[in-house]
Amino acid sequence: MNDKKIKAADFDTTYVPKKSNPVVKVIIMILLIIWAGINIFPIYFMFTFSLKSNEEIFGLNVAGLPRDWIWSNYSRAMGTGNMGLYFLNSIIVTGASILISLIAAMMATYAITRIKWRGNKLTNAFFMLGLTIPIQASIVPVYVVLSRLHWLNKYSTLIIPYSAFALAMAILICTGFMVEIPFDLDEAARIDGCGLWRTFFRIIIPLMKPAYATIGIYSFLQCWNEFMFANVFISDSKHRTMPVGIQQLSGSYTTDWGPIGAALVIATFPTLLIYVFLSRRIQESFIAGAVKG
Repeated sequence: MNDKKIKAADFDTTYVPKKSNPVVKVIIMILLIIWAGINIFPIYFMFTFSLKSNEEIFGLNVAGLPRDWIWSNYSRAMGTGNMGLYFLNSIIVTGASILISLIAAMMATYAITRIKWRGNKLTNAFFMLGLTIPIQASIVPVYVVLSRLHWLNKYSTLIIPYSAFALAMAILICTGFMVEIPFDLDEAARIDGCGLWRTFFRIIIPLMKPAYATIGIYSFLQCWNEFMFANVFISDSKHRTMPVGIQQLSGSYTTDWGPIGAALVIATFPTLLIYVFLSRRIQESFIAGAVKG
């Protein structure tokens, strides 16, 4: 009996963390606090910048809290600067681009990884070529195509290119998750009478939830912050997005920087909020994609 206990103890794999020096813990905590402050300070500065007058911004109170909290800078940015319309345009363009790229990537990945046909590897390689093409190199041919199709100054002018350029990375992310789904599930679904589409929607789609957050964040950042296509393809103010609107605002209000700071806050904080709410999903997706079997 004692021998069995000794052998069981010999093979005990329980990890016990080592006790570290309290001084080392304090030093690490101080360094982490300093690092957190360095990362938070730009957000703090941008927010306080948006509530100051030019006198405070340029000398009297650069980094401190505003002496007079000028909330009217936001109303001026939303009204006179037309940021409300640009914000809505960015939401429409970004939301539609994410939805299209996600649906197209899921279907393309399903066809490439779960269906056996002769050209699946060649098709996958063709899609992956999209990762090697810089967006700057395609601006002229894309503009020519959109111009000849009379497709400028519309929401779809940006939605289609954004979806196309996000598709390659979305397929790459989906492939990493979909290849880990056992093929036995497909066979069991076919035995139960599910066809190709029912297997895709009933079996594959629910199991791919961890990949949605990763694709959504990647596509959101790419579309929300994109400036070059939006500046070249859209010339009327009706369909401008936030980056172009801020650039136009800085050109019109070069002597009043408060509304410009307010516009920057309006454009930046949605990204931070979305990442805060989806950060756990992103971490889970990375873990799920890394674990085999």
